[in-house]
Amino acid sequence: MVKSLETPEPQLLKPGIKAPVRETLLTPRFYTTDFEAVANLDISVNETELRAVIEELRADYNRHHFVRDEEFQQNWDGITGEKRRAFIDFLERSCTSEFSGFLLFKELSRQLKDKNPLLADAFNFLARDEARHAGFLNKSMADLNLSLDLSYLTKNRTYTFFPPEWVIYTVYLSEKIGYWRYILVHRHMQANPEYQFYPLFRKFESWCQDENRHGDFFKVLLRCLTTSRKASTQPQLWNNWTARLWVRFFLLTVFVTHTMTVFERATFYESIGIHPRKYNNKVIQETNNTSARAFPLILNTNEPTFFWRLEQCSENNLKLAEINKSNRPKIVRFFQKIPPIIGIIWHMLRLYLIKPIDAESIRETVR
Repeated sequence: MVKSLETPEPQLLKPGIKAPVRETLLTPRFYTTDFEAVANLDISVNETELRAVIEELRADYNRHHFVRDEEFQQNWDGITGEKRRAFIDFLERSCTSEFSGFLLFKELSRQLKDKNPLLADAFNFLARDEARHAGFLNKSMADLNLSLDLSYLTKNRTYTFFPPEWVIYTVYLSEKIGYWRYILVHRHMQANPEYQFYPLFRKFESWCQDENRHGDFFKVLLRCLTTSRKASTQPQLWNNWTARLWVRFFLLTVFVTHTMTVFERATFYESIGIHPRKYNNKVIQETNNTSARAFPLILNTNEPTFFWRLEQCSENNLKLAEINKSNRPKIVRFFQKIPPIIGIIWHMLRLYLIKPIDAESIRETVR
């Protein structure tokens, strides 16, 4: 069994309203960016492909899918104990992540409306999907007699500024890893229906298709960054060797974060019959392979120490969480945190220095 943290009892803002989890490196973040730079993004080289992807988004194939049918209309008090706490934690993190995307995409759509109507439409469709997902997850929490105050989150969460290039890279990876997370759970539930203790899991197939379409949109934006005709107005950072260093960084940080999150919440995955280690490794391998369609390189997940070092990062993260929970004096906890923090940095550095795989060679093999 994989070691995980015990999920604490939910803290309340008021009766029935859950207090947001404390912001950490692993909690979903809220973002803002340079809206003017996004509006000036040169999409001319890839406009045909971009319009095709936007038409897919406009079609809204899932508009009738996220319906709370009669299967939801029952008493869910039978979900109790650690299983209930772990499920609430899963719902909250997923809802917060989807709502974060909604806020960013909605603001992008508003800011770009008069400057770049095509991209404004695209971000409006993305915001529509993310709002639908967040609302559906929040209603699922309400079945367990809790919900999130999303307006409170909007006003009280810290907003992190990312340059547009970072937003495009990180959201692409977020959407694609989201696809693999949901589709693998869906496939598991199809094969093992006895673990479907709540009907939300039946929605995951269409849910992950939304994630996939969102990722495809950001993949086209990535190509716009690297094939722009406006060399003077778009960053060449993404057209040279420096891009390869950044791609390795983004892939690594997403994979380390995913590993930490899965192992922190191993109880939830075990409650639905999924082995956390096998699940985490499969999600990362598939996301890495998918990224070869968008990035100039991918990480070598077949290197013998790759997943071991990811898990060492997770082990050190669990140690940090235990230290934070202790009642020792603050100065003692500060010094206790130094070894695990150094451990995480060391293993991430060793992972970063593993020779990557050229994505072009993979694409040539596929052809």
